[in-house]
Amino acid sequence: MFWKRHLLAGTVNIQNTILNTLQLKRINILRSTLTDKQTISKESLTYSGKIQDKEPSEPLWTTFADSVVKLRVDHSCSQTPITVHQMFKETVEKYGHLNAMASKKNGKWEKITFAEYYNLSWKGAKGFLKLGLERFHSVAILGFNSPEWFISAVGAVFAGGIVTGIYATNSPEACHYIAYDCKANIIVVENQKQLDKIMQIWNRLPYLKAVVLYNDCLPERHPNLYTMEEFMELGNDIPDTTLNDIINSQKPNQCCVLVYTSGTSGKPKGAMLSHDNITWTAAHASRAGDMQPAEIQQEIIVSYLPLSHIAAQIYDLWTGIKWGEQVYFAEPDALKGSLINTLKEAQPTSHMGVPRVWEKIMEKLKDVSAQSGFMKKKMLSWAMSVSLERNLSCSGSSDLKPFRTRLADYLVLAKIRNALGFSHCQKHFCGAAPLTTETLDFFLSLNIPLYEAYGMSETTGPHCMSGPYVYRRRSCGKAVPGCKVKLVNEDADGNGEICFWGRTIFMGYLNMEDKTKEAIDDDGWLHSGDLGKLDKDGFIYVTGRIKELIITAGGENVPPIPIEDAVKKELPIVSNAMLIGDQKKFLSMLLTLKSTLDPDTSDPTDNLTEQAREFCQKIGSKATKVSEIVATRDKAVYQAIQEGINRVNMKSTASVQHIQKWTVLEKDFSIAGGEFGGEGH
Repeated sequence: MFWKRHLLAGTVNIQNTILNTLQLKRINILRSTLTDKQTISKESLTYSGKIQDKEPSEPLWTTFADSVVKLRVDHSCSQTPITVHQMFKETVEKYGHLNAMASKKNGKWEKITFAEYYNLSWKGAKGFLKLGLERFHSVAILGFNSPEWFISAVGAVFAGGIVTGIYATNSPEACHYIAYDCKANIIVVENQKQLDKIMQIWNRLPYLKAVVLYNDCLPERHPNLYTMEEFMELGNDIPDTTLNDIINSQKPNQCCVLVYTSGTSGKPKGAMLSHDNITWTAAHASRAGDMQPAEIQQEIIVSYLPLSHIAAQIYDLWTGIKWGEQVYFAEPDALKGSLINTLKEAQPTSHMGVPRVWEKIMEKLKDVSAQSGFMKKKMLSWAMSVSLERNLSCSGSSDLKPFRTRLADYLVLAKIRNALGFSHCQKHFCGAAPLTTETLDFFLSLNIPLYEAYGMSETTGPHCMSGPYVYRRRSCGKAVPGCKVKLVNEDADGNGEICFWGRTIFMGYLNMEDKTKEAIDDDGWLHSGDLGKLDKDGFIYVTGRIKELIITAGGENVPPIPIEDAVKKELPIVSNAMLIGDQKKFLSMLLTLKSTLDPDTSDPTDNLTEQAREFCQKIGSKATKVSEIVATRDKAVYQAIQEGINRVNMKSTASVQHIQKWTVLEKDFSIAGGEFGGEGH
């Protein structure tokens, strides 16, 4: 096995002395009611002042990669600040013998223990130093999730560099922008396709010293281009003391990770995350979601979402190290259909998906159901309605559930969960965007409650978490213990901008002082740009984006998301609903219909999904393609859509929220089509 050879070549002694692990406390955060902005400022300044008294020289934010920031230590959750290396050393001491990673090679799962993972990261760090990695410069990684991605990331941090993930579907120009901005000294690429992008822009990257290729053979030799095998042997002559000196000089309030946020409103912004951001969030956000330390139960997760985004990086990579989790790597075509095979083989105890992943699972199950026989359909419908009714009425424990509910689960629902690879899964998380009520309730009817997490790149991922003990339907849970949330500029309905405070808050945007000042106010609170509500128990509900608010010609504010969700719920044939009406006299809506996806490109096709065809049949239409419906303005379908929109209008609180006009588009939205951004919080 490739990795084993490198481990035998140079094993690093693991020191026995490590920091004591602090016991986590479950702390309920009660939202303090603030009456006016003056009170808010005073409270925040007092809090900031306490820190400033201790370390007056350290600011709360910076825009320089080599600067330090003040840590927002809260007495309620005051874990001693540690570096990534200190966290990993603790893990090796406790879980060194456990398997850390599993990846498929030639049809077989190959596994690496935490002790081996640490030693490989150590060798990788020496390799980066040999290639000339400078302190606070980046190692950029461009490729799909793999052990090489993890080892390169950890090795970069050990060597005093900064990990920067680049989204695998980025164009060469988008790769250039990030690699140049973060001063990447080394770029690690997955295959020839990614290497080609870098070769096109290499001569415009003055800081780039070398490229490492990890999944393909080199087509031809090129100066400063190495295979992963070659790279892992490069640093053998660098003394351990050299690397130890760099590691020992690292501080928890220095930058170690860069996450580039979506460039939908201008250039992508590099959110700088400190060692403390990573180590504190990995420890506390995960426990708020009830992820278990390996001495209690080794969690098994499947890594498949882009690691260039903070959600997957904190969940798969850093939390995996903190609690000794075993990470199975999915195949690169996971989202085109192979994910379910990996889930069945890995049998995860916890799983995270973005809304589109959960929606695709739901659509697939509905398609299978639509094609099954009468009795199977009836049984499934009965079991799901019994389960949903029970789950909506109370959250009682399973032993108190009536016989009917347990029978439905045993006969039907457990088999579906098993077919999805979720028979051992205790926690199902969703983040990165809001879930529709339809998706939430569909999975609740399968006895799969989806726990929503809420945060952004700038909060190191989840700042608010739901979990088995902190759950309220449609809510993103509560602020993680030790963190704070507040609303500013609340309206009459209690909607205000959501603001964050805590150890999760990023250091600032690299080289972007104006953007950083926009995000972090004078009192140090991070402004999300999201609208939300807080209930009396501290549960947060995200209701929309400030910039998404539609302001009509009459000056009325209309939040589009609830109206769009209502239309999709009323009309199962609708895939996307987009409300428009900014500065207009009335609201209009663009609709797309549910169509199958091309298995190679994941782009929408012209063919209706099984669920959409079933909808058409029910209302008397024989249509099987989107183009048929749009070209002929299919009478039955258009009438059904109008009736659905009428029902939504009847339920709205004010006539200004009524949809007056609508149209059906010929093609569904997609990333390739430019309607969806490739990245987001």
